Amino acid sequence: MIIKQLSVFVENKPGRLAEITKIISNAGCSMEALSIADTDNFGILRLIVDDHEKALSALKENNVIASVKDVVSVKVPDVPGGFSGMLNCLSEKGIDVSYTYAFISKSENFAQVVIRVADNEKAISILKEAGYKL
Repeated sequence: MIIKQLSVFVENKPGRLAEITKIISNAGCSMEALSIADTDNFGILRLIVDDHEKALSALKENNVIASVKDVVSVKVPDVPGGFSGMLNCLSEKGIDVSYTYAFISKSENFAQVVIRVADNEKAISILKEAGYKL
């Protein structure tokens, strides 16, 4: 399924990540998944929140650079090779994954995996055909 992801520019300095997450929290939004990639000077925080519009508005009101992107969320069996199998399924059909991150569901034996691809609809079709739940 296609979900909305916040991408947030984070200066690499003490306390900045805490400030950004506090802005989101104060807006009444719950963070459901996240990933951060950094360099020496900055990072990109990728977040799935329960209300991306409210979180984006709060961030922009606080002069934080952020955007919303469509990504795909897929359930991958939480077993050895589960993630690899899903990636191979996409690779065999020519789908390049730009980045990915995951979290484990507390109530199921699946990892919830977020993937960023160029063609969401094609990736969804391939994954559904292969039996993955989205």
